[in-house]
Amino acid sequence: MYPILSKKKAASIRQLALKKYRLERAAFVLEGKKGVQALLASDYVIKCIIGTPDFFASNPDMVATFRPETEVFETHTALLSGLGSFVHNHDVLAVAAIPLSTAPCLTPKGITLALDGMQDPGNLGTMIRIADWYGITTILCAQTTTELYNPKVLQASMGSFVKVNLHYVDLPRYLQGVELPILGAMLEGKSVHDFLFPDHGILVIGNESHGIQPAVQATLTEAVSIPRYGHANSLNAATAAAVLCDNWKRISGI
Repeated sequence: MYPILSKKKAASIRQLALKKYRLERAAFVLEGKKGVQALLASDYVIKCIIGTPDFFASNPDMVATFRPETEVFETHTALLSGLGSFVHNHDVLAVAAIPLSTAPCLTPKGITLALDGMQDPGNLGTMIRIADWYGITTILCAQTTTELYNPKVLQASMGSFVKVNLHYVDLPRYLQGVELPILGAMLEGKSVHDFLFPDHGILVIGNESHGIQPAVQATLTEAVSIPRYGHANSLNAATAAAVLCDNWKRISGI
């Protein structure tokens, strides 16, 4: 039905597992049916889709949404698994273009997330998924935050990355020029149970090991915390973000 994927093309796709080549070619790989469906429903430019003959035959509704300008190739399961970063990629993957970066556009209502140097790809992907769950469409990322198009980030986001805009900025400098309430998640902050959240603003989540850097702390309007009832030293960054977003949404009614 579709042309067979060439060895040269396969080798080129394998290279996109490395950040160096993703940046050079402004392209990334997304694995699995759910991820490819999310791409097809988005504004991302899809360069090519590779799948097994069985996958294409058993998913006619999805195939019907393929764009005319997108190249489509067939290959066997063993080769397909070797193209991506995961052992099980469900028989399909896509190569898409990394869009040009744009300036952040903060809304006067609602929540914007800011990530100060989040390093774990799984955490970042989960954070994107949390943002999507709570209707947050913008995330500001310090330059030290892990790369959005890392395969583990994309996998953990479960397709939500197409609905949330990430902007990598000089975070301390950017926040200095923002005329919005800026809340930081910190152990010594006010309890979320007693805090009156504003109807808009920015929520800063710090690095997994070091928290929020001093230069960003200096921009905070207020520090907020989650009460601890047990003996753990800390919460996972994404878990903390979910708790804070939920309280902010519930209390402010936004």
